[in-house]
Amino acid sequence: MPHRGLALGMPAEPAAPPPIGLAELRAAAERIRGAVLRTPTIECAGLSRALGCRVFLKLDNLQATGAFKERGAANRLALLSARERAAGVIAMSAGNHAQAVARHAQRLGIAATIVMPRFTPATKVTRTEAWGARVVLHGDTLAEAAAHAHELALREGLTFVHPYDDPAVIAGQGTLALEMLEDAPAIEVLAIPVGGGGLVAGCAAGAAELRPDVRVFGVEVEGYPAMAQRLAGQPVQVGGPTIAEGIAVRDVGEVPLAMLRRLGVAMLVVPERAVEQAIAMLVEEAKVVAEGAGAAGLAAVLAFPERFAGRAVGVAVCGGNIDSRILANVLLRNLLRDGRLLRLHLDIPDRPGVLADIATRVAAAGGNVIEVSHQRLFAAPSVQSAELELMIEVRDAAQGNAIVAALEAGQYAVRRG
Repeated sequence: MPHRGLALGMPAEPAAPPPIGLAELRAAAERIRGAVLRTPTIECAGLSRALGCRVFLKLDNLQATGAFKERGAANRLALLSARERAAGVIAMSAGNHAQAVARHAQRLGIAATIVMPRFTPATKVTRTEAWGARVVLHGDTLAEAAAHAHELALREGLTFVHPYDDPAVIAGQGTLALEMLEDAPAIEVLAIPVGGGGLVAGCAAGAAELRPDVRVFGVEVEGYPAMAQRLAGQPVQVGGPTIAEGIAVRDVGEVPLAMLRRLGVAMLVVPERAVEQAIAMLVEEAKVVAEGAGAAGLAAVLAFPERFAGRAVGVAVCGGNIDSRILANVLLRNLLRDGRLLRLHLDIPDRPGVLADIATRVAAAGGNVIEVSHQRLFAAPSVQSAELELMIEVRDAAQGNAIVAALEAGQYAVRRG
């Protein structure tokens, strides 16, 4: 017999997701109270001055696992039945969702399995295992890992905890906006990073009822604008390297997609360079460390100043799990772009006293030489000359120009690197 409610010969229509609104978000907030940190919302004077708007930062990078994902994981696991808890849970993730599910499963005494692609960095695997989860490495892509996770869920009777396409997860993520709007009622607009869409959907649902005057923008990075493309009815075309790997998603959630359409959330797509600049600005102006995805909200303020000028902007710093080497490179690249790190190449005569003269000229102009490379054998155009490469720390581009002028006054040929 056919199942009740299905017409013979007709495909089954997917069940409509349960409503997600302020009531569901407040219920989620009660469930996760004490299990998830209520992170501070701070107004950053330095960023506000630099960007021409009031910038409020919601610091979810301070969560135990370094990201907002704990909110949705804690709420979803709190709703498991006794049978589901006894059987255990499974999730697919190469990053923050993995640690969030592992941590809260351990807290509740639930066995957790996390499927990760084989390319996942060893540090992420180790951190997930440290929360007591069984880690299974499978597949070369997230899609292959997800397929295997679903197979294991069926085979072992495990409950699959989706990172964003689950109403309970979405409601948990939306508690971020509740806290932010309660702690900073001056906020007029929200800038929320978008990967699969769970966070922005939950935040938009809360804002729509709690503060309907607040405008919500979702933010994607230029190589992965999947949500923007879906909302515009375009085919999804994404790919390429990005520092915002936490939101580098091809397949967005169907539940978040429907919510964003209903709530009229607009998408902003930011360039890679704006994300790097945002990471550096958060470090320098707010003393806050953010991963690429966590800095995407601020990147939108940088890339679209006309949307935020003169307004009070709530920025979700939703994650801080950035590799130390990548962070160092981002900061150095930003110094070079701002003209505060000067890289110079000089062809110099190979005779005593030349290096001393160059160092004296740089010092007299107030520069600080932090790296020197002196090459006689291979790079120099003549056997009687040498190539000198200098890395110099300066206050700003004007001081850098003064140093170049001082060197050229000594008859040195100078090229900027």
